[in-house]
Amino acid sequence: MLTRSVPLVPEQSALLLIDVQNFNVRPEGGSYRGLDEEQREKRFATFFQTLNDTAIPNMQALLTAFRNMKIEVLFTTIESLTLDGRDRSLDYKITGFNVPKGSWDGKVIDELAPLEDEIWLPKNSASVFVSTHIDYILRNLGVRQIVIAGLLTDQCVESAIRDACDLGYLVTQVTDACATHTETRQQNSIEAIRGFCRQVTTRELLDELG
Repeated sequence: MLTRSVPLVPEQSALLLIDVQNFNVRPEGGSYRGLDEEQREKRFATFFQTLNDTAIPNMQALLTAFRNMKIEVLFTTIESLTLDGRDRSLDYKITGFNVPKGSWDGKVIDELAPLEDEIWLPKNSASVFVSTHIDYILRNLGVRQIVIAGLLTDQCVESAIRDACDLGYLVTQVTDACATHTETRQQNSIEAIRGFCRQVTTRELLDELG
């Protein structure tokens, strides 16, 4: 019987961390520019606390486990191919933010920094499968199962899960290694995307990997 509930086969698996970058993780990042400290605290205090207390430590644990088992690790961040962002998707232009090529905003946060030989793909759309050649790369690596974590759960993470499924990958979402701006949005997203992937906690996946 066909099922999504397939344990990881290490040699055909990869971990994909989405948009865990200065732009939207750091209070001084570009996603929050124009807001003063009081506004940031009022709107995003719970989000930053969830990142620091739960999501980032869980991503660190995943990284350690996957690296120790020599399983491929990939990163993607929002970052334009140009300084003025003219290559951005129409949606990103309408949204009004730009992460210039080579900027601090576009860097993966230090706590999760890619190693020298790990793959890091800048993207300029919500889905990494739309604006990068990640599908080509994964197939070259022999990857059939993708573990996805990162930000924001109900935006770029959801987009990656749906597109990966449509392209024929088995997807595992690590629910407590993802985050978005409110708990309501987090739970709604997890419920909405459930039919496209296997959902596990960090602890469950680490136990599965042994």
